[in-house]
Amino acid sequence: MSPKKPYNKLSKRQQAILQYVKQFIDKNGYPPTIREIGSQIGVASTSVVNYNLNKLVEAGYIERSDRVSRGIRLVADIPARKKSVKAAQQNVAIPYYGRIVAGEPIPVEAFDDPDKAIEVTPDMLGGIDPSEVFALEVQGNSMIDAMISDGDIVLLRRQETARNGDMVAVWLTTRGETTLKRFYLENGRVRLQPAHPTMEPIFVSPDECQIQGKIISIIRHLH
Repeated sequence: MSPKKPYNKLSKRQQAILQYVKQFIDKNGYPPTIREIGSQIGVASTSVVNYNLNKLVEAGYIERSDRVSRGIRLVADIPARKKSVKAAQQNVAIPYYGRIVAGEPIPVEAFDDPDKAIEVTPDMLGGIDPSEVFALEVQGNSMIDAMISDGDIVLLRRQETARNGDMVAVWLTTRGETTLKRFYLENGRVRLQPAHPTMEPIFVSPDECQIQGKIISIIRHLH
């Protein structure tokens, strides 16, 4: 059966979803769930994954069943991913805002200073648009047990919400400082949990805590 839409006319995200579904089925013998697809391509929203799956149905590449969680079936041939694609990938420039400094929230204005950027490989972004990512240098060892040490560079996706357990950069409005911690919303208040055996969590009300980004990758500093 021939697809209704040529493979090269699909979006990059839709191509990535098809390739992952094919690889997953080839390896496991059954298709992935929507959440597994989202995790693989770096998309937290299940509705975004669902939208692209429906587009692939319209394009004639898959069929779906709402009755089961893994109700995806490939119905058209998918071109094999060329091995040379990865080697041809070029580094991308990510805004680098330096060390986390008390008293200064993370900049929100457009980034246009190429001298204050770091280059990373696309696979470090997990499929996230580079325009949504920024970099910070870690100050201190409050997240040492999460394998994040003083001097490491963390890549963060710019976002204003988080799930419990996410490692985030937050601006504490009443304290006037930015910090990296694990986020937990519990009984109407926020617990910012360090990953350090001797450090206590920070408790604040939600309106005192402005999430500025979620950690997606770490560049280790060789001490």
